[in-house]
Amino acid sequence: MSAVVGAAVLCAGSAAWLTVGGRDGVLRRARGLAGTAEPGPAAVGVRWRRGLAVVRDRLRPELWCLVGGLVIAFLGESLVPLAVGALGIPVAGRARKAGWARRERERRAEQVIAVCGALAGEVRAGRQPGEALCDVAGDAFGAARGAVLAAVRFGGDVPGALRAAGREPGAEGLLGLAACWRVAVDRGAGLAAGLERLEEVLRTERDQRSDLRAQLAGARSTAVLLAGLPVMGLLMGTALGADPLRVLLHTGAGLGCLAVGAALEGVGVWWALRIMRGAEER
Repeated sequence: MSAVVGAAVLCAGSAAWLTVGGRDGVLRRARGLAGTAEPGPAAVGVRWRRGLAVVRDRLRPELWCLVGGLVIAFLGESLVPLAVGALGIPVAGRARKAGWARRERERRAEQVIAVCGALAGEVRAGRQPGEALCDVAGDAFGAARGAVLAAVRFGGDVPGALRAAGREPGAEGLLGLAACWRVAVDRGAGLAAGLERLEEVLRTERDQRSDLRAQLAGARSTAVLLAGLPVMGLLMGTALGADPLRVLLHTGAGLGCLAVGAALEGVGVWWALRIMRGAEER
C-alpha cells in the first residue's frame, strides 16, 4: 500500500514538474529563436514571484482538502484519506460559494442603504428625483441597473424597475424605495421623508443582524471546537505512540469506527450550522 501511495505522490509531482518545466522550456526556445538573451537573476526572481502570485490567486481553497488527504494518505499508508479529501472538494466549494454569496448580500444591502441616504439628501437639496437617482445609483441595482436608469431617463415604470432590482439577494430594500417612489408620484407625498424613514429602518435591521451574528459567534466557535476534537484525539494518540492512523485505516473495526464517526461528525456540524442559520434568517 505504501508503494501505491508513493507512486501517486510521484505521479502528481511529476505532472506538476512537467507542466512548469515544459512551459519554461517552450519560453526558452522561443527566446532563442527570437535572438533575445536570457533574463538576469533579478528578472527571473520577479517573474517567479509573479507566477507564484498568479497560482495563489487561481488556486481554489477547497483543493487543500485534496492536499491534506494526500499528506494523511502518505503518513497512514492508505488511499482512504485521499478519497475522502477528493470527496470533500465539492463540499468545501459549496461552503466557499455560500460564504461569497453571503458577503455579496451584505455588500449590496450596504449599497442600498447608502443609495437611500444619498438620494434623500439630494432630493432635500432640491434636485429632481430622477436625476439624483442616476447619480447615486452605483452598483446597488446589480444586473437591473441598466433597466432602472433607462426607466428614469426615458419616462418608464421606475417603481417596476426598482421592484425587479429588489429581487436580487441583499437588495430587498429597493422594494421600499419603489414603494416610496410610487407614493411620491401618485399622491404627491414627500419622497425625501419616506427615504429617510426607509434608511433608518434598513440601518436598524442591519444593526440587529450584526448583533445577532455577534451573539451567535460563541456558539459557532464552540461547534468548530467540538468538530476539531477528534483530530486532537488522533494527535494525542500519535504522540503517545498508539498509532491511531494504522488502527483506523488498516483494520475492519477501525474503518467501521471511522465511517460511523465521520457520519456523526458531519451530521452534527450540519445540524449546528442549520440552527444558527435559521436564527439569523428569522
